[in-house]
Amino acid sequence: MDTFEKTILCPHCGHHVHFTFDASNGDQNYYEDCAACCNAIHIDMHLDNVHQKIELKLDADDEQIY
Repeated sequence: MDTFEKTILCPHCGHHVHFTFDASNGDQNYYEDCAACCNAIHIDMHLDNVHQKIELKLDADDEQIY
């Protein structure tokens, strides 16, 4: 199973957003826009082959370092 669907909550507005993920390319780090508020959602997908699971980390990527 290389592709799967997941419903997530937008970290900006809390809207439910449906995404289709493709795990065939291994670990991925990219941005998708929320369909409701159009803000970018940072998606970090890690394939854990040892435990045979996929880890998704989502954030607003708006944290600032001072």
